[in-house]
Amino acid sequence: MTATRESIPARIEEKAIKAKKAAKRLRLTTEKEKNEALFTLAEHLVTNMQYILDENEKDIEAGRSKGYDAAYIDRLSLNEDRVLDFAKGLKDVASLEDPVGETLSSWTLDNGLKAEKVRVPLGVIGMIYEARPNVTVDAAGLALKSGNAVVLKGGSSAIHSNKAIVSCMHDALAETAIPQDAVQFIESTDRSATKELFKMKEHIDVLIPRGGGSLIQEVVENATVPVLETGVGNCHLYIDKDADTKKALSIMINAKTDRPAVCNALETLLVHEQWLQENSAALITALQDHGIQVHGDEKALRHIPGAKPADESDWRNEYLSLDIAVKVVHGVEEACDHIETYGTKHSEAIITENPETAETFLNTVDAAALYHNASTRFTDGGALGFGAEIGISTQKLHARGPMGLKELTTCKFIMKGNGHIR
Repeated sequence: MTATRESIPARIEEKAIKAKKAAKRLRLTTEKEKNEALFTLAEHLVTNMQYILDENEKDIEAGRSKGYDAAYIDRLSLNEDRVLDFAKGLKDVASLEDPVGETLSSWTLDNGLKAEKVRVPLGVIGMIYEARPNVTVDAAGLALKSGNAVVLKGGSSAIHSNKAIVSCMHDALAETAIPQDAVQFIESTDRSATKELFKMKEHIDVLIPRGGGSLIQEVVENATVPVLETGVGNCHLYIDKDADTKKALSIMINAKTDRPAVCNALETLLVHEQWLQENSAALITALQDHGIQVHGDEKALRHIPGAKPADESDWRNEYLSLDIAVKVVHGVEEACDHIETYGTKHSEAIITENPETAETFLNTVDAAALYHNASTRFTDGGALGFGAEIGISTQKLHARGPMGLKELTTCKFIMKGNGHIR
């Protein structure tokens, strides 16, 4: 029976309270117990793969009937490889060093009082996200390893997939030292259920929104619970006049086409006018061979046949498709100025063999991740050795970039004395 609108607040609060109680128990679990639980989760997901894929197919069929675009369907879709990947991600997280309990600093005062600054879990994490079912696994795995309980609120488009995944995880946790209540899932697809999480400051320690710009903005503007803000990825690649052509084209194609629908994919190409004059034929061939549609400024239109005129929206767009905005620039300073105006502080890259130009770019551009002669596709927790990520923070407080285990912790001070008074 579907919960009535009137019962939603009580149901959400009940789940948040259970998570808070579970978080208290989690603080006493050992690293060994947490690791064993993650391996058990991974095994259950693989064992129940067909069930998960069958439920995912229901979401895909519903999405197609609603006219979701190809990028959205890609983010929603699971297959055998993707299930194996997120199961492997759980094992990778288990293999990482547990950050909880790490002594960040210690000292002794002149009066003999001993002080320690120790890493501890955040407590209860509220995760609000869209489309991607793998986020359900990544968020739960990272939360549990870092000693946190998690309340999951996925989008309605992935409701069958997420329910199946959480059901498998609950069955797995029943065999471990981790309480089942440490992973809570809000099954209601009513938008009011998401808004209830915004106000659960008494029970939830932090909210992490992950999805489109409108979702993130809604959480940031309306939540009373502290928010770890993730951001959309209007990612830029600047090809400098001193760029190696082979590197530039290879990196551009990888960043744009490897998975166009993800937030670390390339959206805007900034090209030095001299490099373009010398390499326009090679660039055109690369773009055409990979079916990339160009939206260009006036100079780009003169060099690239079939390009569409770009307007203001093209410089701000996160296409999430095989479309790309192309702007011709005079040098690194103009490239940096464009990124400052239109970038989302996610991932930005420069291709150049000139180390001074590279340093200018890396020191000038304000973003969570910067690259020299490498693809933006590496802005990913798994790619950077975090096992997985709970999101990519584009803000500057507490966490920035891909958020792994340490980003899901805070600290507390522990003082040990022997009758000390002040």
